[in-house]
Amino acid sequence: MATASRAQPSLSMHLPASSLNGAADIPPISALFLIVFDVKAGYTIVWKQALPGLELEGIVEYKSLPSGLHTVKEDLIYFVHEAGHAGLSAFANVPCDEEDARHARMIAVGVLVPLSFGRLGRAWRHAESLKEMAAKLAVDHKQTEALEAYWEQHRSGPNPEPRSARGDTPIASPIAVQPPRRTKGHFRNRSSSDGASMFPPGHTLSEYHPARSLNALLDIFGPLVFPLHRAALLRKRILISCQAPVHETCNFVYDLSVLSNIPQSVADLLPAEAPTHRLRPLFTIGVHDIPALMQEQTRREGDDDVTLRDEILGGWIACTTDSILAMKDTLWDVLVTMPTSTSNAAGKTWPTVEYPGGQPIKATQRDLRRFRALKAGLARIVAATRPGGSPGTPRSESMTNPRPSMSGTALVDGESGDALDKVVQPTTWAELAYGGFMWWASAGEQRHGYEHDEAVHDASLIADWTPAMPVTPSTGPTRERMVDSVPSSFAEGLTSSPFDEEARVELAIVAFFHRLTADILTVIGEAVDADQNPYEDEESDTDSGDARLLPRGGSRGGDPRPVRIDSTAFDLMGLDVWSAADGEFIKKVAEVYFGRGAEIEGKGIEVCGLRVC
Repeated sequence: MATASRAQPSLSMHLPASSLNGAADIPPISALFLIVFDVKAGYTIVWKQALPGLELEGIVEYKSLPSGLHTVKEDLIYFVHEAGHAGLSAFANVPCDEEDARHARMIAVGVLVPLSFGRLGRAWRHAESLKEMAAKLAVDHKQTEALEAYWEQHRSGPNPEPRSARGDTPIASPIAVQPPRRTKGHFRNRSSSDGASMFPPGHTLSEYHPARSLNALLDIFGPLVFPLHRAALLRKRILISCQAPVHETCNFVYDLSVLSNIPQSVADLLPAEAPTHRLRPLFTIGVHDIPALMQEQTRREGDDDVTLRDEILGGWIACTTDSILAMKDTLWDVLVTMPTSTSNAAGKTWPTVEYPGGQPIKATQRDLRRFRALKAGLARIVAATRPGGSPGTPRSESMTNPRPSMSGTALVDGESGDALDKVVQPTTWAELAYGGFMWWASAGEQRHGYEHDEAVHDASLIADWTPAMPVTPSTGPTRERMVDSVPSSFAEGLTSSPFDEEARVELAIVAFFHRLTADILTVIGEAVDADQNPYEDEESDTDSGDARLLPRGGSRGGDPRPVRIDSTAFDLMGLDVWSAADGEFIKKVAEVYFGRGAEIEGKGIEVCGLRVC
């Protein structure tokens, strides 16, 4: 196994400058098609152009138009095509007087782009043009001159290569569905090429870039984003059940996939048998994908090919409007059900997250405190980037004190304790007893130090993105850590020029989660490396008097002994030492990424040598 000591960040980055504007940076397309709803034949491709060998019929109609679109006027749908392409379709639903069309004409204009250009092939850069063409063709779908012109302008060559805006340096981006490659003893599928592009001064995030929804992701999921992040790190199969429109949910699929990337600072330190460094985004799926999902499930259970198993077991994240997929709980590991838009609840309606069988997944009390710290840090960024704002801009008390009370009744965006009980685990009796005892025994000093350590840890995950963050140089991350913790294509030009303030919040969110991931993997990796002889313990042979080495448990050839994870390690990883779910998460990370079991040693109180909690 590779050594998993704390990584030293690179001091410089050589990255291509990339513009988010201009036709030179729009990825070439491998197919362009027009789908029209026919009351008798259903959705039908009435116009198409594609590179030779790229099949469209019987595939893109269903992927481009998920169930329920008839209830909305427009939508953008992302999907993955089987032939190494990402798809994007713009849907338009306009009223008409034709009796056969049921007084509505529904059409979609879509493209396929090579996944070699990134996780979505940068397909979103075609979104505005597709929407404009869809709106015009919904009025008269026979006027296809614009489609012809668009195909001729953006069609792909026989072997398209990712390119920068200047066209001089290819941007390395792995195909999303290709197996990872082995390099120097490791499987490599770098996260550094999968993020959204950073840009020189004077440019902005393109209007339809999925990363624009990162703030919305936090607002909608609240502290639930952390158990979802942990599930994604374990490379679970995550299905998000939603209603039309699906554009925002597709963005969330992209966001969670990016947030759960393995940062480059620790990617090289993982053993070859570790899962892929990125979670596979499938975007929109439906009933027509069930056979493929069932086939994959069968292969997950029985295939012994290492490369194929690594790809299959890499997990995925997708969204669907077909409720039947949510009912087939053998096809997914985690189900997220989005709240309906028609909900009339007085308070916030949270998404529900559950395992098969309806077992709920909730955030921990530590997640709640970390979420508030993250939101407070992002508020400082926003305040500093507004006209007239500064690092010293006054903030409300709720922003300057992100920690809730130990009872867990503090608010998240105005939510009451009762509302949070639906998504946050209650405080355990052990934690209450420990907190009360330490307060009594140390007149509040121990608890103050415990909360301070949490605050320092959370602040270090975002300190260099937020102005005037109260973190000392000894505990705060350096600028190099900021560069190292963000995907390189997010950070293009970062070392040579200031990054655009508009993207600062999005970049900070990505950096926060990547650093959290790095802390988890580094701490567990160090615990594994500290155990130099995991298969052997020196034991005395009472019969012969000779010392001999035996595997733990007294039998040769057994499994390696578990690594020990104590309460200090929980603190370093930003996890909740009182949560059984976080303890199980650590055990699974140790098993999945390092092939080892883990033995959890939590906090407790001893009185006269007797452990009371």
